[in-house]
Amino acid sequence: MPYMLLITEPTGQRQERSPEEGQDLYARMLRFTDDLKAQGLHMASDSLRSDRHGVRVQVRGGQPRLVDGPFAEAKEMVGGFFLLNCTSRDEAVAIACRCPAAEWATVEVRETGPCHDG
Repeated sequence: MPYMLLITEPTGQRQERSPEEGQDLYARMLRFTDDLKAQGLHMASDSLRSDRHGVRVQVRGGQPRLVDGPFAEAKEMVGGFFLLNCTSRDEAVAIACRCPAAEWATVEVRETGPCHDG
């Protein structure tokens, strides 16, 4: 059953790190990814660039509204994700607890499925 691990981190946190610190943390995440692949749990993953490179899109009354980042009202941003094939929510939570990003960010565990009940 697919589960998404969404990694949310404080906006601006990346800029506070030295290049060496950033490279070390990224290397830890790559090792974590390799471990998930070796276990046959990994379906997809990627990190996301800062929200200053993003754009928010809303369509109201047929008219698009675009807001370029950074998003001043945002205190956190989605920094990356893992899509995993787990046997249970408990397994997905256990994996989230092992994720290195949980040390400097929040890892939200979400089961994939329809966006409606019915």
